Amino acid sequence: MTCSHITTDPIDPSTVVKRVGVPEDGAVALFLGTVRNCNEGRPVGGMEYEGYAEMAREQLAAIVAEASTRAGTDRIVAVHRLGELAVGEVSVAIAVSTPHRAEAFDAARYVIEEIKKRLPVWKRERYLDGEAEWLEGQAPVAAVGGAAGRGGNADAGLVPPGALGR
Repeated sequence: MTCSHITTDPIDPSTVVKRVGVPEDGAVALFLGTVRNCNEGRPVGGMEYEGYAEMAREQLAAIVAEASTRAGTDRIVAVHRLGELAVGEVSVAIAVSTPHRAEAFDAARYVIEEIKKRLPVWKRERYLDGEAEWLEGQAPVAAVGGAAGRGGNADAGLVPPGALGR
């Protein structure tokens, strides 16, 4: 059974992986998005994820359902975290199990790319120099020439909370 969740609690990757897989599956793909310590040459001290939790829950469930249909498996779990995260903490975890690796990789990739485009969640990096900055979305390399970055957020007319008047 598919599962999607928006949380403010730390994400335990082993718990996510345990929710997928059956003896018939020969592949489990796990994707983890983590807070990095440097972005574009600037030392990062942490990250804040803000979002519209209820809308994010609905959108994440829809994304997981689409991936399930595409991959032909109901063994997909996606969890996204909101709130303040330190360097190294997991912000998103996606686990998929299928009989063969290609379908597992494809489904996990589909989920993360759609999250980046459609999930009403924004991130603000906190730098070691004391500054903080909302990040623009990034278009995946394979999608250059298509929708840019977090187009789902921009196209929907949504702006990051607190971004107006900055």
